[in-house]
Amino acid sequence: MELKVYLKEQCARIDAALDRFLPRDTELPHSLHKAMRYSVFAGGKRVRPILMLAACHAVGGDTDRALPAACAMEMIHTYSLIHDDLPAMDDDDFRRGNPTNHKVFGEAVAILAGDALLTEAFRLVSNPRFTERCDPTGVLAVIHEIATCAGSYGMVGGQVVDMESEGNHDIDLATVQYIHTHKTGALIKASVVAGALLGGAAGEQLAGITRYGEAAGLAFQIADDILDIEGTTEEIGKDAGSDEARGKATYPAVMGLAAAKEEARSMMDEALKALDIFGAEADPLREIARYIVQRKN
Repeated sequence: MELKVYLKEQCARIDAALDRFLPRDTELPHSLHKAMRYSVFAGGKRVRPILMLAACHAVGGDTDRALPAACAMEMIHTYSLIHDDLPAMDDDDFRRGNPTNHKVFGEAVAILAGDALLTEAFRLVSNPRFTERCDPTGVLAVIHEIATCAGSYGMVGGQVVDMESEGNHDIDLATVQYIHTHKTGALIKASVVAGALLGGAAGEQLAGITRYGEAAGLAFQIADDILDIEGTTEEIGKDAGSDEARGKATYPAVMGLAAAKEEARSMMDEALKALDIFGAEADPLREIARYIVQRKN
């Protein structure tokens, strides 16, 4: 398959849906809705929602049914970036080549825009208008999976350990792995698991998709660590070298750049192996796993 074409088509589909689902900035409160839309449409690659749709397709599901949940996942991801960029956390001035939300709208509105996106995500994924054709038990499982992976047992927990580990040169590999599998990997895993559940997966199919998500999620963050070292500010959309400057706990910092690259490739191989039970219907997932490790930006 031609991955660039696939990603472009799915991005356009997701962007159109996000535009429909998000509140208009002409609705009160204007500043809040403008801030929400500013970060959502700031040039993201939509990796997580695309993974959700690809997982749904891989198990033979109707991806239209998964589209609202896919958009909800992108809202959660965007909220996390808005908060991650705040002065109290990573204090970044740029995200995806654009000024960060708090630089444009101020810290208070940026915080509330993140809060609103998180809440809107769950309003969307539980909206009866979109769930009436889905199995109620499956929808409940999707909401539970996303909530678990977004909260203290997932992304937020990983963010806290990430912050607490800054500047600590004695951090071990187990701690770095915890940070990566929770801060980044959890939402990627949740994306594919949710997509598979909405597609009706169970048993061996669901187990394979879950393992794929775990391995691909870890590979994604290791690749980000490597890009922070080897990429330019223009390529990665934020200050290059910021991880090292802040003393972040990363795979290259703990095990060296060469070993980190090998670990990323190993995780990619695990992700691909997890899809052995699937045929060509899982090719998008396979190509995305390769892209995660081999991308330049």
